Amino acid sequence: MEPLNWTGSLGTFLNPLMLWAVYAFIAAFLANMAMSIIGMRQADPIVNPDHTISYKLGPVDYALLVMKYAVFVFLGAIAVHIVAGILQPSHEARGIIGGLGARFLPVWIALIASFVLSIRFKRRLGLYGKLFDNLIGMIGFGLAMFWLFTAIFAPMIATHGAIDQVASMRNAVPGSAVAGGDEGLFAYYLLGGDNLGRDVFSRMIFGAREVLTIAPAATLFAFMVGITLGLPAGYMGGRFDTLITFVANLVLAFPVILLFYLLVTPEIVEAGVPVYMAAVLFILPVIFLWVLLYSRYRSQPHIIKWVAIPITLLLLLLYLGTVFRFDPFVWLATSFIGYLNQGNPVSEWMMTTRDSYEPLIGIPIDGNLLIVFVSVVFVNSPTVFRIVRGLVLDIKTRDYVAAAQTRGEGPWYIMLWEILPNARGPLIVDFCLRIGYTTILLGTLGFFGLGVDPESANWGSTINEGRALLRLYPHPPLPPALALMTLVLGLNLLADGLREESLKD
Repeated sequence: MEPLNWTGSLGTFLNPLMLWAVYAFIAAFLANMAMSIIGMRQADPIVNPDHTISYKLGPVDYALLVMKYAVFVFLGAIAVHIVAGILQPSHEARGIIGGLGARFLPVWIALIASFVLSIRFKRRLGLYGKLFDNLIGMIGFGLAMFWLFTAIFAPMIATHGAIDQVASMRNAVPGSAVAGGDEGLFAYYLLGGDNLGRDVFSRMIFGAREVLTIAPAATLFAFMVGITLGLPAGYMGGRFDTLITFVANLVLAFPVILLFYLLVTPEIVEAGVPVYMAAVLFILPVIFLWVLLYSRYRSQPHIIKWVAIPITLLLLLLYLGTVFRFDPFVWLATSFIGYLNQGNPVSEWMMTTRDSYEPLIGIPIDGNLLIVFVSVVFVNSPTVFRIVRGLVLDIKTRDYVAAAQTRGEGPWYIMLWEILPNARGPLIVDFCLRIGYTTILLGTLGFFGLGVDPESANWGSTINEGRALLRLYPHPPLPPALALMTLVLGLNLLADGLREESLKD
């Protein structure tokens, strides 16, 4: 089969249009730069005698309009290619761009549904709903949700397995037909192959799942740790505040990459340092949720008995199974059966495997994943702590805090149910930004070989693998690099939109 071209059957009509749009944008951009150098500016609005405002466009305004409409024309042509790729039946007619658009069909459907429902009910959705009154926020939301839906529907979107290799497709150019592979494979490598014959497009898709599995969860844990320590430090002050602030500054002064290199050294891993760090960091969210529930419902014993205590016990079991791989129910069952059936071969087998069982309750975090997760939480927590502490120092002087103190409310109730809700705006914005920072950090770790797994499809390791042959074969590292860039850009724009809308309250 012949390799695919980029634009398929519509390229004859749309390629010249896209090319002229690029030329017009470059020419208008250079003209705008030249006019800025000589001091020309946009025209000022004119106030008419009837107090209406009109605009008389100047050369700078026309240059900006040309740039604006050139971008619209280019993006419109891409959108036509994507829609045509969904509608056209053959790979050759779709081309690479149309083929990519067709593979992302579940994502387009989910994006359209989320936008329609969010805009329809935006007045009932609080700060999230106000986001759809902000163009920047909507663009950021769209980019972030695009990659989130990509991670969710990754098996439906990817054309091949993340680690499947076809020897004949090593360093294959985008659109190459698969030759020498197993029967039933997708007929093309849409974005080419890497140096091992793996599909670049599929690795990019599965890489989104790895990044968006770790980054939000690690950021959430970092926030819970930072909030748990920052609230009492800012509200109560004293020696506790001094000690925690000193430790936070000490961690922030430590080079991040050096910290990761230390944590992955065999001596540190064998000494169990990552497990000890996980034991300390992961218990703080459990404490946070218990104090949150107890401080709110301490006057309602039935809720404490039937809601707060069971939730806390379940979280403790989850904590033990995740950090220590220990499930007390399984351990007691195997011990009891071994005691009753001494000498029984089944009993002996269960006794010998008791220390290597899989807990029924717990999240399997093994190998480098635990190290990466703990390190990301450890690095981000001090920054979150300082933000929370600063917000608490400001909010605790407000009148509603004094009113709660006058009512006789306890310190933890005031911190968690009076101060924390009123700090949610800056914290939500920082949470979105910090997911982006964590994504970049995970990519950096993968680039340096400190990621989850050298064989994994995470974007950082994929970029690192492709950089050695970048001059000869630029296509393997570019898709994950662009994916990383657009995800972080979307999160930053989303945070900007949320910040602007929260300031209007």
